[in-house]
Amino acid sequence: MQKIAIVTGANRGIGFEVCRQLAYLGIKVVLTARDEKKGREAALKLQNEGLDVLFYPLDVTSVQSILGLGEWVEKTFNRVDILINNAGILIDRGYSALEADIDKIRETMETNVYGPLQLCKTLVPLMLRNGFGRIVNFSSGAGSLSRIRTGQPGYCISKASVNVITRLLANELSGTNVYVNSMDPGPVHTDMNPRGERSIAQGADTAVWLATECAETGRFFSDRKNIEW
Repeated sequence: MQKIAIVTGANRGIGFEVCRQLAYLGIKVVLTARDEKKGREAALKLQNEGLDVLFYPLDVTSVQSILGLGEWVEKTFNRVDILINNAGILIDRGYSALEADIDKIRETMETNVYGPLQLCKTLVPLMLRNGFGRIVNFSSGAGSLSRIRTGQPGYCISKASVNVITRLLANELSGTNVYVNSMDPGPVHTDMNPRGERSIAQGADTAVWLATECAETGRFFSDRKNIEW
């Protein structure tokens, strides 16, 4: 049976490339984005490559939007096999922790942390019902306690929180066939990180591998290798 994957924040950058790579493997991909026009254009571009990609509008900061996605997925496919929590923002670059803008941290947490957690709450029951699931949470070296750096406190806090969610869910889902992992794509050249040195394809590779090949859970990966939390 063809697998169904949902990728958040996928109208551009790494999320878009994850959609492409998954679809090339024969997976039906639901490309989601908050901006409906840009999301539909992105899905059409992949469809024009002959890929099985659909668009669904999703605001990861809205519980109702996420619940709507869950209802649509259940009604349309009665399953979901892969969830890629890629959507994320970085809006507090250049601040120290003592200068942190708490409102910016709250906004960051809504997108980077609460959104992925709500998506897992909504979609994991479908995965458990069908006895299979792969969840990939996009984290960052900025969220690793062994490598944490100053200059973007909200982003660091949010990505460290993503790692905590990964471990919590992996522990709770132990013994099932639903695996949850975090990954650091590295310094990829994107709109969020224009000084990044890695290609978007490189940034997407580990996410696709975790979704389709990796047999571990509750781990933190970069370039398909375990890294320190």
